[in-house]
Amino acid sequence: MTSSPAPVRGVPVARRVGLVLLLAALLGVVLALLAGPASAAPTAPVEPTAPTAPVVPGVDGGVDISIGGGSPSTSITLILAITVLSVAPAVLLLATSFTKIIVVLSLTRNALGMQMSPPNTVLTGIALFLTLFVMGPVFSEINGIAVQPYLNGAMTVSQAYDVGVVPLREFLLDNTREDELSLMVGLSGEEAPTDAAAVSMTTLVPAFVLSELKSAFIIGLVVFIPFLVLDMLVSAALMSMGMMMVPPVIVSLPFKLLLFVVVDGWALITTALVGSYG
Repeated sequence: MTSSPAPVRGVPVARRVGLVLLLAALLGVVLALLAGPASAAPTAPVEPTAPTAPVVPGVDGGVDISIGGGSPSTSITLILAITVLSVAPAVLLLATSFTKIIVVLSLTRNALGMQMSPPNTVLTGIALFLTLFVMGPVFSEINGIAVQPYLNGAMTVSQAYDVGVVPLREFLLDNTREDELSLMVGLSGEEAPTDAAAVSMTTLVPAFVLSELKSAFIIGLVVFIPFLVLDMLVSAALMSMGMMMVPPVIVSLPFKLLLFVVVDGWALITTALVGSYG
């Protein structure tokens, strides 16, 4: 006889557990839906803000750009200062004695046979301070008759320029050769002015630069001649001794320095440069 299989009792228990879990999940969803609207608190309305008053120019931190009457505003002064600083290098190179001084100092260094001593920074610094020394009276006069009256509100920008350019024009005319001035007037295509003071600045400044370069080359030629003679003497001495493989520049350099120190070369060159402007 075969025995019948025993009934499985685990199935009804599993069904009951699943049914309980399903009911618990449904109950949790219902509670969450009921609690959601109750927990959301109404937000308070935002009160509108009052409109701000417009800023009046020149009052309580406003920017005043008016230039008519009174002293100029801080904004205008700052803009003019930035403009002057942007064109200062061109003015320094073309309308002052800086061009001739730096060219003469560079030619002197080349005549000595030293390419990097004194360095460019030192030569530029010497040229800058000599320029301030030469142009000091002109700058002081411009400051007294144009810059300070403008800052005090006694002049407009155009009036300050018309007055301040007069000392600079006189300096340029006093140090410009007639040949260079006639050349630039002819190249400009304008009629020759009856008075040199009537020459425009766009014509006068290039003529002044050409005149300064010519004067600088003349001074450089005078400086070069004694050192060139010394190089030739040293080269001839080396050839007579059969030392043709020895560079004459190396042998003549100590003698050049000795000659330059004995005659006080820097003082002579500085005196010639400053004295050329009367």
